[in-house]
Amino acid sequence: NPRAWCSPCRRNCGCGWSAEPARRHRIANGIAMSECCGCGKVVDVAALQAKQRRVLTWVLAINLATFAMMAFAAWRSHSSSLLAGSLDNLGDALTYAISLAVVGASMRAKAKVAFFKGLLILGAAVAVGVQIAWRLANPAVPLFEGMGIAAALNLAANGACLWLLMPYRSGDVNMASAWECSRNDIAEGCAVLLAAALVGLFGAGWPDLLVAAALLVMFLRSSARVLRAAWRELQAQRVAQTGSAR
Repeated sequence: NPRAWCSPCRRNCGCGWSAEPARRHRIANGIAMSECCGCGKVVDVAALQAKQRRVLTWVLAINLATFAMMAFAAWRSHSSSLLAGSLDNLGDALTYAISLAVVGASMRAKAKVAFFKGLLILGAAVAVGVQIAWRLANPAVPLFEGMGIAAALNLAANGACLWLLMPYRSGDVNMASAWECSRNDIAEGCAVLLAAALVGLFGAGWPDLLVAAALLVMFLRSSARVLRAAWRELQAQRVAQTGSAR
């Protein structure tokens, strides 16, 4: 199996521990090694990629299940914040499916996929904005009991996903963007729980719309972060390719 050396600076071929994976490697005795290595620690790349695939498969399944649950609860409860959460889970499921497809691919391919993930998050933000506008034109008081139960189940599921992805939060752009999506889910789950409590307390629909608007802002900021990171990686790969061509 191919192996890659881990470095003290942790710029190590995107093994899941680095904020800025090494972009160049050399081959010695059939072993792929990062140029910035020095600590002598060895990582089995094939085993690492298999582990990444298992983790992404789990979080993909969890997000598909929570999307179905949240969408049904949003429809029954007439909740904009629950709808925002369900769209977020659907986007995450697509993100994890794409991430799963490019495990072991080139950094350029991963950066392109991460850029597409950023566009998916942006699309979710647009959908939430449309829903908020529709609710403002057609006001209704959501059922806070249904909101609370669905939000609690969703938060528990998202906590499990974040825990599974935690080792890869500073990894290559593919896994790091997957962790970014999962972190958003935790904030979203807490916000929807708060919305349910406030709807029950005040007997009005404005807390639901307020939280949905906050989630809209969060999606926009997250999309900007992912798109910027992906664009930087694409530019770096382009520069590296130009240098190697020379």
